[in-house]
Amino acid sequence: MADQIRYDLLTQQALRGVVRGVLTDTAKKGLPGDHHFYISFDTGADGVRISERLRAQYPHEMTIILQHQFWDLKVGEDEFEVGLSFGGVPERLTVPFEAIKGFFDPSVQFGLQFEEVTEGEERPAPANAQEPATNKKKGPTPVAEPAANPKPAAATSSSKREKPEKPDKPAGTGEVVRLDRFRKK
Repeated sequence: MADQIRYDLLTQQALRGVVRGVLTDTAKKGLPGDHHFYISFDTGADGVRISERLRAQYPHEMTIILQHQFWDLKVGEDEFEVGLSFGGVPERLTVPFEAIKGFFDPSVQFGLQFEEVTEGEERPAPANAQEPATNKKKGPTPVAEPAANPKPAAATSSSKREKPEKPDKPAGTGEVVRLDRFRKK
């Protein structure tokens, strides 16, 4: 099995590249229109740098919002850094792209959900060529909205250009779209 192409890993890397590209554009040009991002990440992942105060409050996972009050967004090849305020206290966070578990832009109902997939993990071969193998760790799954309504770590505040939010749909009614749906049968 070691001689098989790991499409799951390649797909995950490509979709993390989408997040990297969006954040790079945002760092250069700012947020266009009503776009804003919910980014969930594993606070215990290698390379995550947050204060001890935040780590104690969010020992496993944290969701941040990049909307009105963030600053000094810097995007590298493997991570991004951003300044945010938590309870009035400014903080600097560094998040490797590998630590991201979810990315969601509610202004256009676009999201990505990532699951842990490791290079050493072998996947079972398909029973026949028509039916792909299934595995709980599939990699990224495009989603219509966050897997669980996240309670963001950083609350956004009003600004002059902010409009009251009018959700198109009630929370929790988004449809999960799996990559398998687009495969030829």
